[in-house]
Amino acid sequence: MSKYLVNKFLYTVDRDPALVERYREDPRATVAWWEAARAGALLGCAGGEDSTWTRFEDAEREALATHDHPALFALGAHPFLTLTLFIALFERDHEGLGYQKQYAERLAHFALPYPDIAT
Repeated sequence: MSKYLVNKFLYTVDRDPALVERYREDPRATVAWWEAARAGALLGCAGGEDSTWTRFEDAEREALATHDHPALFALGAHPFLTLTLFIALFERDHEGLGYQKQYAERLAHFALPYPDIAT
């Protein structure tokens, strides 16, 4: 698992309002674009340089493309990064703390020890 790359995706998308909207409206295309166009540059790869560190694994790509935060958590994505991005994506669709409660409910089946979030 390339947890660092997944966390980098979550972090960089969350900090760009246009990318947040793009990811909300067309997550699969946004993930594919980011992986192809931004991953290598953000990780310091020179032009034409390639590494498995600049590509998501299939499970990561699918979880990102379907906004599946429980799957991302199980894969080791940092929960604060998923929470902040997913609040930006979906809080507007819920009243009060409705989205945060839904987010927590979908993670309630996890028990200690939680998945390792170290990168």
